[in-house]
Amino acid sequence: MPDRLLAFELLALALIVVPGPSVLFIVGRALSAGRRAALATVLGNAAGEYVQAAGVALGLGVILAESDLVFTVVKLGGACYLAFLGVQAIRGRRSLSVPASHSTPTNADGRALREGLIVGLTNPKTTVFFVAVLPQFVTRSGSAEPVPVQMLLLALVFMAIALVSDSVWALGASQARSWFVRSPRRLENLGAAGGCVMIGLAAGLALANRTD
Repeated sequence: MPDRLLAFELLALALIVVPGPSVLFIVGRALSAGRRAALATVLGNAAGEYVQAAGVALGLGVILAESDLVFTVVKLGGACYLAFLGVQAIRGRRSLSVPASHSTPTNADGRALREGLIVGLTNPKTTVFFVAVLPQFVTRSGSAEPVPVQMLLLALVFMAIALVSDSVWALGASQARSWFVRSPRRLENLGAAGGCVMIGLAAGLALANRTD
C-alpha cells in the first residue's frame, strides 16, 4: 500500500498542477470577486469533488461513467450553472468599483462556498476520472481496510493536494487583482474578464466528452 500511495500521490500531483477546469473557474472567481470568494470557492469545489469520490467508492459513479444520458445531463447542468455565474459576474461588474454591498462578508463567503460545491458536484469528468483511476491503486486482498475505505482515503489525498494547488492559484490571481482595484474602470473590466472565463469554461464543459 505505501508504494501504491506514493504512485497515486505522484499521479495526482502531475494532474493537479496542470491548470484545468477547476483552476480556470477559481481564477475567474478570484478576478471577478476577490481573494475571500476565491478561497471559499476552492473549499466548495474540493468538497463537491470529494462527494463524487464517495459516490465512486459506493459504486454509484459507474452509472455516470457508463451512461451517456446521465453523463450528458450532469454535464449540461454544470455548464449551464457555470454560464449563469459568468453572466452574473459580468452584469455585476460595476458593483465591484463601489464600496460596500448589502451582503456581509460571511454571506458572500457562504455563497461562494455553495457555488463552488455545486460546480464540483456537476463536473462529470471528475467522476469519470475517479472511476478510472481509484480502482487501480487499491489492494483487494490482504488489506485491513475494505476497498471503499481505501478509495475514500485516496480521494482525501487527492483533495489535499488539490486544495494546496488551487489555493495557490486563487491567491496569485487575487494578488494580480489588487493592482486593478486602484482604478474603478480597470476593476470593472477585470470583473467582466472573470465572467468571460467562466462562460468559456461552461462552453468547454458543454462540448466535452468522456475521452477529453
